[in-house]
Amino acid sequence: MAERDSRKRTGRGPLLRGLAAAVLAAAGMLVVSAGPGHATGMTGAAAAAPAAQFTPLTAAVMTEPTPFVATDGKTHLSYELLTTSALPTSVPLRLDRVDVRDARTHRVVGSLSGEALAGAANPVGDPLPGADGYTPAPPPPTPTVIQGSQEWIIWLDLTLDRGQRVPRVLEHHLSGAVLAASGSSAFDETVQATPTSGVAPLNLSPPVRSGTWYASESCCGNTHHRRGLAPINGRFDVPQRFAIDWYRVGEHGQTWAGDPGQLTSYLSYRQPVVAAAGGRVVEVQDGIADNPPPATPPVPPIEDTVGNHVTLEVAPGRYLLYAHLTPGSLTVREGERVRAGQVLGLIGNSGNSTTPHLHFQVMTTAEFFPTDSPPFTFRQFRVLGHVQPRIWDDNLGLQPTGVLPITPSPYDGRHRAQYPLDREVLRF
Repeated sequence: MAERDSRKRTGRGPLLRGLAAAVLAAAGMLVVSAGPGHATGMTGAAAAAPAAQFTPLTAAVMTEPTPFVATDGKTHLSYELLTTSALPTSVPLRLDRVDVRDARTHRVVGSLSGEALAGAANPVGDPLPGADGYTPAPPPPTPTVIQGSQEWIIWLDLTLDRGQRVPRVLEHHLSGAVLAASGSSAFDETVQATPTSGVAPLNLSPPVRSGTWYASESCCGNTHHRRGLAPINGRFDVPQRFAIDWYRVGEHGQTWAGDPGQLTSYLSYRQPVVAAAGGRVVEVQDGIADNPPPATPPVPPIEDTVGNHVTLEVAPGRYLLYAHLTPGSLTVREGERVRAGQVLGLIGNSGNSTTPHLHFQVMTTAEFFPTDSPPFTFRQFRVLGHVQPRIWDDNLGLQPTGVLPITPSPYDGRHRAQYPLDREVLRF
């Protein structure tokens, strides 16, 4: 059914022949059309399968989109579309719109165009301004122009209203124009049919003790977790897509007090981390010194990225990572079985960490590199407020004071089986 519909939409003779000519002419190729399905030198059988079309952009999805409910009460689908221009380097194209649709009904469930598209797309290896927490983030240039042979990543963060059905399969409709020297030629293509996951996210207990905590760099905006593209072993991964950095918050909203150059000034330092589910310890690393805050440390060797850490296997293909622990504090050994709530170690500042915090996430492998990062939820917590400016690991200790500028959140109150959104302050 989807193929027949696609053929009706994209197979109209003039449109398809015009697009094919534009793509192939731009590539320096020659096609002599002898009518639909035929070309010079070809007789008998059709030259292309039904619904085939030339596409100036190819596309691939990097993970299986998994629906999860966040503190806004909406169902989210967060994943990436890796696109590559099939045109020569001298021929750019303009990408005007990306529609994500239900592949069965073709109903649009999310769209990007104009500034929204420009702010959610970037060339591979050239992150969007603002992702480092320091570079000012001016309005991204529009329109979105992809140079020939260039590879771009489009960061898709879809939200579905309460009660809206999650499509079983998504499709991606891209439209724009090839900007050849002889003139522009419009294109539209429907690519990358993508099944959504039917596996529910892990619903976890807290990874830290009861109290007030700041959830930093969680999904779904322009953060170093959500938009951290890592080339590992010859392929791209987004290994921290749903990771959250946790900071202990005091009764006056403070995350540190006194000298920010001292580890002991941070309320998170040496706070216990606990098993968010029962499971088996599959990896332990210890012996890496804590970094002195608040200066960003040199990038460590890849094997020391997450510092001292504990990894638990809690379900088939699901692992919990507790990273940046303080040396000598780990209380478990590989192979040991742990129960939910059991202390695993103490928060530190080891590995690629600037200020003391717990980096927590779910992984699909026992190792951080390479891995995929699926979503998860917490059984219950209360949202107390939100922090508007982006305050995170690399700039927390550089603030004038350690007191967070906490403001009321529209999602204040009790939550169950939901994922905390970026920069929420909550109480476990």
